[in-house]
Amino acid sequence: MSLVAIGINHKTATVDLREKVAFAPDKIHEAMRSLAQETASGEAVIVSTCNRTELYCNTQDVARVVFWLEQYHSLSHDEVAPCLYEFQGQKAVQHLMRVASGLDSLVLGEPQILGQVKQAFVKAKESGTVAMTMDRLFQNTFSVAKKVRTETEIGTAAVSVAFAAVSMAKHIFSSLATTKALLIGAGETIELVARHLKENGVASMVVANRTLSRAEAMCEEFGAQAITLEQIPDFLPKADIVISSTASPLPILGKGMVEKALKQRRHQPMLLVDIAVPRDIEAEVADLDAAYLYTVDDLQSIVEQNMASRREAAEQAELIAEEQSLQFMEWVRSLESVDSIREYRTHCMDIKDELLERAINRLGQGADAEEVMRELANRLTNRLIHAPTQALTVASRHGDLNALGQLRTALGLDKD
Repeated sequence: MSLVAIGINHKTATVDLREKVAFAPDKIHEAMRSLAQETASGEAVIVSTCNRTELYCNTQDVARVVFWLEQYHSLSHDEVAPCLYEFQGQKAVQHLMRVASGLDSLVLGEPQILGQVKQAFVKAKESGTVAMTMDRLFQNTFSVAKKVRTETEIGTAAVSVAFAAVSMAKHIFSSLATTKALLIGAGETIELVARHLKENGVASMVVANRTLSRAEAMCEEFGAQAITLEQIPDFLPKADIVISSTASPLPILGKGMVEKALKQRRHQPMLLVDIAVPRDIEAEVADLDAAYLYTVDDLQSIVEQNMASRREAAEQAELIAEEQSLQFMEWVRSLESVDSIREYRTHCMDIKDELLERAINRLGQGADAEEVMRELANRLTNRLIHAPTQALTVASRHGDLNALGQLRTALGLDKD
């Protein structure tokens, strides 16, 4: 058997093809069982996300797995094959470890993929398509991903504007557990900000948007309160953190509104982050005492610095993945050696039992005991040395000194 990884991702295929090759959550168990039947080992794990679909198998027939993928999704070979990548053996192991560690992600070092790989593994176990090899592979992979997180800085630096905004808030306020946030807008960026704030334990969130229903839909997920833009002056004095990202052509927060809010706050500090282009917050707000205003340009410079930091950390992470994949393959080879030893021992015992039974029968027929013992010893010796003798002869005939040397060592002829 050979460990194989076959798939497509955001680097090799368009969104359109990725959607066609993706596996629906309610069909994934059935798909894994179907794929496992195509392999002699019966082992298969499918990782399917918006950015990748990957099949991990223990098989020697890669073409059969590719054919199964095409047939399952009713796609032609010409449509799928140019976008597929394939890894075998140690390279397949290393690829899985890189994926789980965020080294192959659209956003370098993003942590979500590890959870997705773990979920895929759990579903494979539920489907009965995981045996000893795959179980060990994925458990080792999870340990590697944890090692990458703890021994490198790949996950500590913010690499999205939304994450950078929340990281800045964490830097200014010792804890977000007592802070209140006002988010202006209800688009994708603000939704991501809300998710980061919730994950970091912010006390409460208010989302202001021009369309109240859109804000309410987003607030359901995060337990936040939805308001209209017109209600901002009433809620602004309570906000420790204000993050804004709308498509408004004119500023939403002016200097006067913020100044009035700060007076009501008795000049307790307020962090304002303006992610919008054009700006949602007047630049003059930065002149106010206790108002800390940052723009998208400020955050972008942080993101660029952090990306450089992540790339440096990724180099360390790559070494970890490579080293651990090599160690895993040593374990695989040890299994192969155990199987070979067991097989060789069984083979020799079968020869011994066959010849011993023959000798006992001859003794029972009254044959001379010394003659029977001598015949048993000669026959057993000849049978056991037959295969090694042939191997020595072939190596000598072909001048294969390396093979000849290994055989001599294995047979105890070169004891040094």
